[in-house]
Amino acid sequence: MPIKPQILAAISGAIGAYLADEEALLAQQAAPYTPPPGPPPSLWGVAGRQWTMQLRLLAQRRSLR
Repeated sequence: MPIKPQILAAISGAIGAYLADEEALLAQQAAPYTPPPGPPPSLWGVAGRQWTMQLRLLAQRRSLR
């Protein structure tokens, strides 16, 4: 019993899509790994926030003497 042309076209299309997906996956795996970016740098020292917090801590320590 011969296979109908519509079924044959559907089968070949599915196989083609599967092969295209496999090739895309292999290309993605072959790409060099780039690690995700790390956390942003702390800007406390630049903004003067660290100096303010140290001054506040010093004032608290002096008041508790």
